[in-house]
Amino acid sequence: MKNNDNWTLTRSDLIDAITNEFRVTKFIASEIVEDVLDEISNALVAGESVKIAGFGTFSVRQKKERMGRNPKTLKEAVITSRKSVSFKASPILKRIVNEKL
Repeated sequence: MKNNDNWTLTRSDLIDAITNEFRVTKFIASEIVEDVLDEISNALVAGESVKIAGFGTFSVRQKKERMGRNPKTLKEAVITSRKSVSFKASPILKRIVNEKL
């Protein structure tokens, strides 16, 4: 793992980690990453929550229509209703993150 504060974990990083850890080809590692992300996405599209033990829970929330304001013009505008994906970290993940600070 990189120590740069501005670093972002990418699909490519996940593929490299799987390739190195399990000694599989990049093609197989790529298929694994894509399959996992597809399963998570498909479950969320179907309105299901995705719980990964020791990591957290992804869920879909329905946001109601509301009034908002354009911060540039200060003109009021209607923000349409929409679905939003939320993530709640598990207590284990929170503890690990706080220990690394």
